[in-house]
Amino acid sequence: MSDGGVGGGSHVEARGLVKEYTDGPRTVCVLSGIHLTVAAGETVAIIGESGVGKSTLLHLLGGLDRPSAGTVRVGGTELGPLRDRELARFRSEAIGFVFQFHHLLPDFTALENVMLPCLIAGDTPASARSRATELLERVGLGARVDHRPGELSGGEQQRVAVARAVVRRPALVLADEPTGNLDPDTGGEVERLLVDLNREAKITCVVVTHSPRLAAAMDRTMRLTHGHLEVS
Repeated sequence: MSDGGVGGGSHVEARGLVKEYTDGPRTVCVLSGIHLTVAAGETVAIIGESGVGKSTLLHLLGGLDRPSAGTVRVGGTELGPLRDRELARFRSEAIGFVFQFHHLLPDFTALENVMLPCLIAGDTPASARSRATELLERVGLGARVDHRPGELSGGEQQRVAVARAVVRRPALVLADEPTGNLDPDTGGEVERLLVDLNREAKITCVVVTHSPRLAAAMDRTMRLTHGHLEVS
């Protein structure tokens, strides 16, 4: 079993990750002792068949779920000992999430959706607005800031979601099938955006994807199969 990794100091470390679920009398083991190291500023794609646990692994790395066994460290902080409130605070400060389904608030404008993480964190409205406006312009939506999600295309909604994920300048972005619902051209725009953000801000990025093009754009690709990670 290999975890790969490059020089420059690790930003994400998973050791011996196990995730089990109880299904009636049965215990289903989804992840079986995963080891993974992601260097600071590195981009990693995780590929594999549907249902093998890729999203489960991403949720464990981001502290959205807790492992049955093993440890996760992000930026030197071990997630396991954190209480739920501490973990939620850590996620809001250190990790940005991008999902296949955008999870934008339908009654909020693009600008308000991107501002929201900053406001929740206690930033002033003026500061939140300035940062959100800057990012929406950066992702090519400067003219769409006052549009609600229902008035935006799928690609535009996903670009809003990416802007929301990085608005608080997290060191780590976790993306779960970020182009899964997009046509090839629109998906390509989102892929280039993720790559550009990594290059410009040195954001560490772990992406779960079925897209060969997105996987090829990452520094390294790992395949999840039978509960284990292998170099692809």
